[in-house]
Order: sequence, then structure tokens, then C-alpha cells
Amino acid sequence: MTTTAPRHLWMHFTRHSAYDETDVPVIVRGEGPYIWDSRGKRYLDGLAGLFAVQVGHGREELAEAAARQTKQLAYFPLWGHAHPTAIELASRLAAAAPGDLDRVFFTVSGGESVETAWKLAKQYFKLVGKPGKHKVISRALAYHGTSQGALSITGIPGAKADFEPLVPSTLRVPNTNFYRAPVHASDYEAYGRWAADQIEQAIEFEGADTVAAVFLEPVQNTGGCFVPPPGYFARVREICDRHDVLLVSDEVICAFGRLGYDFAAKRYGYQPDIITTAKGLTSGYAPLGAVLASERLMEPFKHGATTFMHGSTYGGHPVSCAVALANLDLMAREDLYGHVLARETAFRSTLDRLLDLPIVGDVRGAGFFYGIELVKDKATKETFTAEESERVLRGFLSDALFEAGLYCRADDRAEPVVQLSPPLVCDQAQFDEMEGILRDTLTQAWKLL
Repeated sequence: MTTTAPRHLWMHFTRHSAYDETDVPVIVRGEGPYIWDSRGKRYLDGLAGLFAVQVGHGREELAEAAARQTKQLAYFPLWGHAHPTAIELASRLAAAAPGDLDRVFFTVSGGESVETAWKLAKQYFKLVGKPGKHKVISRALAYHGTSQGALSITGIPGAKADFEPLVPSTLRVPNTNFYRAPVHASDYEAYGRWAADQIEQAIEFEGADTVAAVFLEPVQNTGGCFVPPPGYFARVREICDRHDVLLVSDEVICAFGRLGYDFAAKRYGYQPDIITTAKGLTSGYAPLGAVLASERLMEPFKHGATTFMHGSTYGGHPVSCAVALANLDLMAREDLYGHVLARETAFRSTLDRLLDLPIVGDVRGAGFFYGIELVKDKATKETFTAEESERVLRGFLSDALFEAGLYCRADDRAEPVVQLSPPLVCDQAQFDEMEGILRDTLTQAWKLL
């Protein structure tokens, strides 16, 4: 099917030259964990759209919730006013959040949530008499968004180069990729302590009176699902408390069931000062994000003329909030969090079968969120050259997996990885389908190295 997409549509993160001689894939329908293109071909959605479609595609009750709200109140901003769906959703999120994260600021996207959290941290410290605290620490390769502030926090050099100079005052520390640990390579817990201690070293090097926040994903996405070693977040919490630095849990991907919990901080047993969310909050059926903040961060804004001079036209949109409420109801009714926890071992075991392939170096992740790192040599962990990544990963693997019926991500922003983040409704049949397609396609890719 030929479309006008190459002529008029400017797609996101896309090499448009790839469509000089071929059609743009057009996805027209979804049902459960599957999507269909304009040719009628079915694909397993192994990425839940973009880590978002928790409840699967085609859930009519979410469409009906949007339609009801549109008929009643299609739009009104939260600028000095409120509307019922925002009030109800804020109360529901606050009740579910860990600790005293009782304040909910609605956004439109995950990147906007990150942007909001940084601005909040800066103004909070000004209001409490510590105006020098404005710097942010994040981890190498971590993705936190594309707006100027969120991109500055992002730790992927290639994603930033074309837009520099960016916002100053951001610092990078090591991530928790134990597969490529530079120290303590045989002691997972010791490696976690070392990685956490790099945060304290960065704070002390910069001066604690200049550092406002640490932004961390519970499981880091870019690089292929880096999980936190035992004790890592407990140690980070101690460090942040000691230096009066806010701990921001960036759960844009990890919240709302991806790791089997409503909030991933609960899974790993730590208390953030702020949680940033989006994606799974509505299962992608409508754009919505949220920032959950500790009540103490709200305290200085409750007096006199003090105002958080930040917001957006569509943050907390009535229709999006209605969809989010229906989405949370659906996940609770079908116990999708429990479904993930009950099946994550089976999912991991199914993917672990791929370790018998010479191209598969590591399988890592948690819940329904896994990365498969590809290598040239399993014994030495030798990775692809730039030419091999171009030829094998982008030139073959991405298209081959899709043509074989699996929508997922083949990525080399760090080491070459295949990432899987399927809808939470998936079961063993889908796990086996993913493994079968990956096995065949990765076997072909190995022959090209």
C-alpha cells in the first residue's frame, strides 16, 4: 500500500532515507497483544507500542470512557481550576504511591514529567533557602526525554550532539550493567555498592550545596534493561538523605505493571521524593503523564503569593484522566500486576533458551521488561564494530524481525541489544512466539557477522 507518508509525515527518530524505495509500514489495527498493518499482516507487539500498551490493544471500555468524558466535558485546563477526573485520578495515585507522595502534578508525556521534576527541585531549594542546589545527577546511557532539560539529563551522547549546547549542570555516573562491570565483576552486591557510591563521589566533587536531585530509572531502559543490584537503591537513599538531595524515580516505563507493581519503587523497596510517570498510566490510549511529589516539596508553595510557574495546555486533560481511571480499573479487575509477577519467571526462562545461540551474550530484566545483548564472541564479550552494527543491526535485524512478525526494538545506543516489553496480557503462547522468531532471525544475523 503506497501512502503519502514519505511526502508529508515527519516521523520521530526515523531515517527517512530508508523509505526512498520502500513503503512506510502503516499499522491500522490492534487487538490484545497483536497489531495488523495495512496489508493485513499480523505482528506480535513485543514492545507494547512504546513500552505503553499494558492492557493490550482494542479495549473498548477505554474508548467508551473517553467518549463519555468527551460528551460531558471535552476540555478544561487545570490553571487555577479543577475538574472531576483530575481530582479523582490525583487522589487515586496519591493513595497508591509509596510514602508521602501525596501531590500529583499532571503532564502530557514522560519527558514533560522529567522536565517538571527538575524545575520543581530547583524552585523548591530556592524557596527553602538553598538557591545553589540546581545540578542533577543521572546515569550513563539513561534516557529521560527529548525536551531541552530532559535531554540534558539524558546520558546518551549521540542523542544530544545535534542539539548542544543544552542546559548546563548535569552530571553522569555509572549505570548498573553488571554484564560489563568495570569492577567487582564477580560480586553483584559489591558492584551495586560501588555504583551507588559513585553518586556520592559526584555529589561531594561538585559540592552538596550545588546538587538538587538524582534521576534514576528503577530498571534502566537504554542499554538493555539494567536491573538494580541488591542494596543499590537503599544505598542511594542513604546518600541522598545525607546530602539533602532529592531522589527522583523515573518510572515513565517501569510504573503501572511493567515490573509487576503499580510503582516500581515498591518492588525494590526504596522511597523516592518524586516519581515521574506516563505511558502505562493510560496504556497509551490517551496522552498523559504525572509527577508525584512528597508533601514536603509542596509545603513552601502553600503560602502567600508563591507559585510554581509551570504547566501546559493539556496537562491533566479531562479525557486522558478518564481513560487513566478506566485503565487502572481494568488492570485491577484483571489483576494484571499479579499476572506479570506470576509469569515473569516463565518469560525469563523462555528468553534464556536463546543463550545457546553464539550471538546472545546476556539476557536481563524483570517483569515484562527484558533486554538481550548481542555479541561477536561470548567468551570475551566482544561487541559489534560500528560497521557491523550498521550492517547487521540496522541493515538486517530490525527489518527482519518485523517481517517475521515481531515488533520489538533492535538498538545500539549502547551495546547492541534487542528489547522486549510486551503487553501485560501476554502468556506462554506469546513468549514462545517471541523466542521462535528471535531464534530464527538471530541465527540469520550471526551468519552476517
